[in-house]
Amino acid sequence: MQPQAPQPVLGLPRRANPLLGQPEENRRRGARPRRLPRASPSPEPLTGPARGRDGAVGGRGAEPGRGPGLGPERGPGPGSGSGLGAGPGPDGATAPPAAAAMAAPPQPPVMAAPQPPPPPARRCRPSAEPLLFLATLSLGLQGPLATQYLWDRLGAERGYSGPNGSSPAGCGNGSGGPDPLRQEVEALVSRWNLYINLGGFFVGLFSVTLFGPWSDSVGRRPALVLPAVGMAVQAAIYLLVMYLQLHVAYFLLGRLLSGLLGDYNLILASCFAYVADTSDKRARTFRVAVLEACLGVAGMLASIGGGQWRKAQGYINPFWLVLATSLAAALYAAFCLQESVKQQKPAKLLTLSHYKAVYRLYTAPEHLSSRRKLALYSLAFFLLVTVHFGTKDLFVLYELGSPLCWASDLIGYGSAASYLAYLSSLGGLRLLQLCLEDTWVAEIGLISNISGLVVISLATTTPLMFTGYGILFLSMAATPVIRAKLSKLVGETEQGALFASVACVEGLCSLVATGVFNSLYPLSLHFMRGFPFLFGAIILLIPAAIVGWIEIWDSNPEYSHFSDASLSPADG
Repeated sequence: MQPQAPQPVLGLPRRANPLLGQPEENRRRGARPRRLPRASPSPEPLTGPARGRDGAVGGRGAEPGRGPGLGPERGPGPGSGSGLGAGPGPDGATAPPAAAAMAAPPQPPVMAAPQPPPPPARRCRPSAEPLLFLATLSLGLQGPLATQYLWDRLGAERGYSGPNGSSPAGCGNGSGGPDPLRQEVEALVSRWNLYINLGGFFVGLFSVTLFGPWSDSVGRRPALVLPAVGMAVQAAIYLLVMYLQLHVAYFLLGRLLSGLLGDYNLILASCFAYVADTSDKRARTFRVAVLEACLGVAGMLASIGGGQWRKAQGYINPFWLVLATSLAAALYAAFCLQESVKQQKPAKLLTLSHYKAVYRLYTAPEHLSSRRKLALYSLAFFLLVTVHFGTKDLFVLYELGSPLCWASDLIGYGSAASYLAYLSSLGGLRLLQLCLEDTWVAEIGLISNISGLVVISLATTTPLMFTGYGILFLSMAATPVIRAKLSKLVGETEQGALFASVACVEGLCSLVATGVFNSLYPLSLHFMRGFPFLFGAIILLIPAAIVGWIEIWDSNPEYSHFSDASLSPADG
């Protein structure tokens, strides 16, 4: 049965098919449909799409009796084909594909969802640990060797030819009374150490606080290159003194030049600021501990290698290694280390604004409670580092003198044992963090430090001295905890200013430690040679009390409520 076209209603004119743009009679005659411009609307009202005999409307989707859609296929039943294909019109004729395409309403183009960019390939980013390792290796070689060189030079000038700590024979059996000439040489070496360290650290106290805030603007790399170059200059001057047999006062000149460029304290502060820039708060304590462990590894290698090397070849060859490691540290900072400051901008170096930035950190922080904690933690850090620096400077002198009378190899082993505390403290901190808060880990480290210094102050034999070194195995666990707590008290954009202030505190620590402990040691030779170590153990009771009090204050709800209520409106 053939489908019949619907008859037009009588009395009405024939209408143009709006979907094809031609009168229907032209289509029956087989005339080619004429495409109308799309911009000119048809004057006649639009009608619906052509229907089949059963009244089905030709659409896009696949329905019963139609093709599957979006293709030119025709279904087996009556009705239209797919919306974009050819289908029979009202009179059974097949509409051209182009006309059928015009019959479909315009659809907006489907835009493909933008694919997220592939994650960048993870590359191994150079870190600050190798730089700090090289700088510490240079300093670890230089310190004990310079002290022993002063002993030999000043002893020869005073005509002291008896056994000394630098000679393989040691101090003899010690059965006789104390040698006055030996005590004079020992006091003279201590005094020159005082002059050299006072001059270097006094100059470095101002240069560190100048370069530290400056690195917040220009970046960390300049603040790492300059002090490494200064350490290389100092090593070069020391070599000239040894080659040309110049006066030991030139040691002071080399230290002053190194202090003008920041010295080792600026490298230490900039490396910790670099770690703070590239780490989050959760992992910061352990990252700081890893950085401090690099101090122990480098110092241990320098102590063992330097003592044996000096015993075999003298002083000059080890100091060439000091020069080489300082230059390597400068080259690494200049060409290998990536910048950690994200927004760099030019800034003047010689301006008082850098010192004001450090001052404002302690006088106008965000909250009054944070200002109080910042001051207390800084005081605890100052006392802890002062004792550490002061006792470390005296270890070599204490071991050289009677009754220990260590040779250079034993001095190297003792220095290595003191540096080994960095590694043991890192492992102990990682284990204790699994069950204790960081504050109580710091308290355990302080107890270890106090106990070890008490034993060393009473040591009269080599086994007892090494026992004291062994008790110090957790002594360095407190400093990374305090550094991390200080870092968490300020915002992310204030890390540079914070570690500049920490560098200022460290410079002041070195200044006070050198003045107090190196002056106290000659005065205590007549009644108790180990009294400076006992004095340091007593001082460490103060930071232990401060750290514990802050933790108890924060954990007590009543104290915390009182602290929050004491905030002034200006503090927010």
